[in-house]
Amino acid sequence: MTNRRLFLKNIVLLSSLSLTSCGWRLAEVRATANNKGSRDQLDIYTWTQYVDQELFKNFNAETGIKVFTDVYDSNEVMLNKLQAGGGGTYSVIYPSDYMVQKMVEKGLLLELNHQRLTALDNLFPRFQNPSYDPNNRYSIPFNWGTTGLIYNSEILKNPPEDWEYLWQNQQQLNKKITLLNDVREVMGAVLKMLGYSYNSKNETEVKQAYEKLQALKGAIVAFDTDAWRNKILAGDLLLSMCYSSDAVKIIQENPKFKYVVPKSGSSLWTDTIVIPTTAANIDGAYAWINFIFQPEVAAQISQRLWVTTSSRAAFELLPNKIKNNPNVFPPDSILEKCERITPLGEIEQVYDRYWTELTSG
Repeated sequence: MTNRRLFLKNIVLLSSLSLTSCGWRLAEVRATANNKGSRDQLDIYTWTQYVDQELFKNFNAETGIKVFTDVYDSNEVMLNKLQAGGGGTYSVIYPSDYMVQKMVEKGLLLELNHQRLTALDNLFPRFQNPSYDPNNRYSIPFNWGTTGLIYNSEILKNPPEDWEYLWQNQQQLNKKITLLNDVREVMGAVLKMLGYSYNSKNETEVKQAYEKLQALKGAIVAFDTDAWRNKILAGDLLLSMCYSSDAVKIIQENPKFKYVVPKSGSSLWTDTIVIPTTAANIDGAYAWINFIFQPEVAAQISQRLWVTTSSRAAFELLPNKIKNNPNVFPPDSILEKCERITPLGEIEQVYDRYWTELTSG
């Protein structure tokens, strides 16, 4: 959703990726990349977690296109930059699901030519006609997951089951917890805990969520989306609100940490790939999408970064330890409790006002 996700200074890079063994028709990608009007540079605006220099080198070797990236830590930062005219060189962007809707409404996205895409037939059915972008007219789903709580199980012997845990154990958790730096996620979680929708448009309900958070504010170290990772590993934190993709990486480093999706419900997010209307290299953008959605390549990305994939063909290539990991691919029993974040219109100003009051001072 916003502020996503991994601060991967030490990404474990793919040491070798044999593209010629992928069954991928490289000639087709070369042809795509060399169409009239193409360029030898592709500028990508993305989340930190998706920056992979080894993958960029492989793409360059096979297409002649060199990849350059800028990163953002929230959908809103990305949108503001584009609207301010700072995104003129980007040909590929990775917005989250609800932001796709906003960008379409603002006329910022190019409608995709499905005849130029090879990935669509491999998508899981749930991703072929998503509510935020019917028929994938403007976006291709890339990575998805849940929002929840990661905690130190060696110290917190009574594990959290719901959001209410933070208030019930406020004394023990004092100055040992962080929440995401994300208005819709944090307010949405509390709304869900109170029995309302993550996407409530009722100002009274939003105010109740704000007041609940004010009662917890003194125990919160920070509203943070990246820096908490090092802090919790160092023992400075006991619990953090996070995205599942972050949690999986932390648990791989130290299994004493556990992740839970609160029983009252949470959010279900999807990061997508889009082409902005101002794209400088549209041919290169299509070549990139087709490149990373090749089943073998997508499976390698999933294994290396422990992220999900929207590709059914890629999923089938994954080892069982990833396929059967509920933190990576949550079961329907968890997904049924989750909501997608959706644009709220004018009431978003109410959310923003309360958020400013909550996080300032």
